Amino acid sequence: MGVNRGMNMNAKTGASINRKTQASPWLVNHSKASARMRLYCFSYAGGSASNYASWHADLDPAIEICAIELPGRGSRFGEMPQSSLTILTATLAKVIAAHVNLPFAFFGHSLGGLLSFEVARYLQQHYAISPLHLFVSGASAPQHRDTSKKLHLLEDASLIEELKDYNGTPPEVLAHRELMELLLPMIRADFALVGDYEYRVMPLLEIPITVLMGTEEAKVEDDKVNGWSKETSAECTIAWFEGDHFFIHPQRKAVLDCIRKELSPAVTAVVTAE
Repeated sequence: MGVNRGMNMNAKTGASINRKTQASPWLVNHSKASARMRLYCFSYAGGSASNYASWHADLDPAIEICAIELPGRGSRFGEMPQSSLTILTATLAKVIAAHVNLPFAFFGHSLGGLLSFEVARYLQQHYAISPLHLFVSGASAPQHRDTSKKLHLLEDASLIEELKDYNGTPPEVLAHRELMELLLPMIRADFALVGDYEYRVMPLLEIPITVLMGTEEAKVEDDKVNGWSKETSAECTIAWFEGDHFFIHPQRKAVLDCIRKELSPAVTAVVTAE
């Protein structure tokens, strides 16, 4: 879990916003005239679409970043956060299905990894469409998730103490009482999404999965990583990066290189087919 670094409520970048896609409050799209594929990015608990604002400039020009903005953060800070993973999954699947004007892939970190997986399964089952690739980062395989901690049920002081161990929220933010009072409802809702998660057996995905994990991640057991291979009939690849749970920040370039490498064949196929 991690609150937005710098606490930006709205991403400010040099990219233009695709107003057609931006018609949905759920999507923050950094348009590229050269785009041939869209990468939907799902943030970790406490994060927002702005976590991916800088990615658009460093990916392949043919790949467009479209970040998911959940209620209660970023440009939707004043809205009630969503704490039901079932409702959230169905809602996001409907939104994404309505914007399929480009081939697409999913990237999700931590909570975002679980959410992107569930949305991919929902799209396949209910809309007969799928991302071309699923990247799950810093996320245990769904059938091996530990939901015993129930962090969303802790008192405020205890929850803030737990957040210190995640190394994703600046200490000055955790020490700012008024700011934390504003952020805790969103944080609780995000932890409820994973704390109440119940794995369901469903038809396997039919797309490649790439699992990204930090080498210093606490309690990374083999089953929690390798278990992702049981969720797809296609290839499942594991990539390790130096760092803890939030390795995606210090290892940003390496993470983007991994995404670029895995998506390159799909981008080439799309361009060739045009």
